[in-house]
Amino acid sequence: MTVDMNEIKRAMAEADCLASPEQVNAALDRMASEITARLADSNPLVYTVMNGGLIVAGRLLARLDFPLETAYLHASRYGHQLSGNSLLDWRVRPTQEIKDRTVLVIDDILDEGHTLKAICQHLRDEGAASVQSAVLVHKLHARKAEPGMRADFTGLDIPDRFLFGCGMDYKGYWRNAPGIYALKGH
Repeated sequence: MTVDMNEIKRAMAEADCLASPEQVNAALDRMASEITARLADSNPLVYTVMNGGLIVAGRLLARLDFPLETAYLHASRYGHQLSGNSLLDWRVRPTQEIKDRTVLVIDDILDEGHTLKAICQHLRDEGAASVQSAVLVHKLHARKAEPGMRADFTGLDIPDRFLFGCGMDYKGYWRNAPGIYALKGH
């Protein structure tokens, strides 16, 4: 697959900034405070959902000043597409022992929530004592996997547009952008 780097660069140049790097940092600070208050004494196992959750987890975990274990999993409905399909693609299943553990799942965004819902249900089915979720972005729309669905910890509520930055990508690029951007016209 050939990528048009001019298109990738143009996407950023023309994008609308919906959350500045400073707003993202403030949201991560607030999330860290809430997670610490709830999980600091629970010996949590923190699963990062690859690839989107990588940036969020890296920035969030450094703000948590208590002992925890980390691991990763990789499940997707998107690939490099602009919208998801109905099948959950398990690329790397959870590998840590989770029976009777408190588990926190970190991802970049709760869009419709099918992926996050399936991951959390899988962890519960595997015997986790508690499964909670943390996302930097909650996308505002009514197409959630369940009515009123939200993560346990959310950084920012963002309008229903095609987003990139802070773990979210545009055709595989710009996950590293420090703010949250919307693709022009989407």
